[in-house]
Amino acid sequence: MLYVNITIKEYVFTRKIKEEMGMSNFQEEKKLVLKYFDEMENAGYEDVKGVMEKYMTPEYNFKGVYPFREQEGIENAAEVFFIPLKKALSSMQRRQDIFIGGFNEFDHSKWVMSMGHFMGLFDQDWLGIPHTRKMISLRYAEFNCVENGKITKTGLFVDIIGFMQQAGVNPMPPQTGNYFVYPGPRNHNGLLFEDAPEEEGVKTLKLVNKMVDDLDKLNNTMGCPPEILEKSWSKNMIWYGPGGIGASYTIPRYQEQHQLPFRNRLTDKKFNGHVCRFAEGNFACFFGWPNLTNRPLGGFLGMPGGQVKADMQVVDVYCREGDKLSENWVLIDLPYWLKQQGLDILERTQQIYNA
Repeated sequence: MLYVNITIKEYVFTRKIKEEMGMSNFQEEKKLVLKYFDEMENAGYEDVKGVMEKYMTPEYNFKGVYPFREQEGIENAAEVFFIPLKKALSSMQRRQDIFIGGFNEFDHSKWVMSMGHFMGLFDQDWLGIPHTRKMISLRYAEFNCVENGKITKTGLFVDIIGFMQQAGVNPMPPQTGNYFVYPGPRNHNGLLFEDAPEEEGVKTLKLVNKMVDDLDKLNNTMGCPPEILEKSWSKNMIWYGPGGIGASYTIPRYQEQHQLPFRNRLTDKKFNGHVCRFAEGNFACFFGWPNLTNRPLGGFLGMPGGQVKADMQVVDVYCREGDKLSENWVLIDLPYWLKQQGLDILERTQQIYNA
């Protein structure tokens, strides 16, 4: 049988999608998004709005990290995010590591996700960060919802702290992991320009959901027994965290360098859900708005505790090998999480370097 190892509920869900929306085929959506990427890369900053008007609906909604946040309409999104970035990074390229499409688990809408780096020459100040005239990479994950041949919604997360570190302006205390320009999947198989077998995506999403459920059950407790992680993760897992936290390799080091500080130094944890979650082939992804709410006890990110409950916007991208998750790329809007608690690292950086 095609759907060995999945539940009857999952089988019915998959059949329902097929009946309502046809066989799982994301070629039109992928080609549209790739054309948009190509035209945007080759456009000057003065042409950005024209490119967006070609591919987006007038009611376009943009969700991004702080300070961009949520923008309604093409003009606002262009003026707040896309144009300033194009001005700052000369000859900017989009260098993709993962590219997948799928049905959103929550409303069956079609989404395309791209993850990688924007690379260019840092020739103009950006967000108050002094330019270097040197090559730089801005890590990103971009989710685009495609309906009736147009992009209607975008969730675009970038790693601003990682960018600042490359520019020599680190706003954070020493991090527990190690930040660098992260690679894509070990097997270099993340660019799914052709649709992957549907059953592989079902397996991947099932494994991710099981992992999320296992960890969600621990939200009111401290710590995490390693055997809980071993249910879903390869012993040689790699966790690529945001600037300010960094990356970790193997379950013991991941627990030491991120998971336990996260679990033990944050309290009042609440899971708020996801905007979009889907899988294709061996890859899965999701983002929330916000995913989590929590309060710092002191020690997480090397920062003091406080009484403010703060929201976390998070992107997770996963790679499955066999029956275990092997790699996880994570972006967290840490500048926004800190701002809610009274520390605006971008404002502080601007005051110091542009006084």
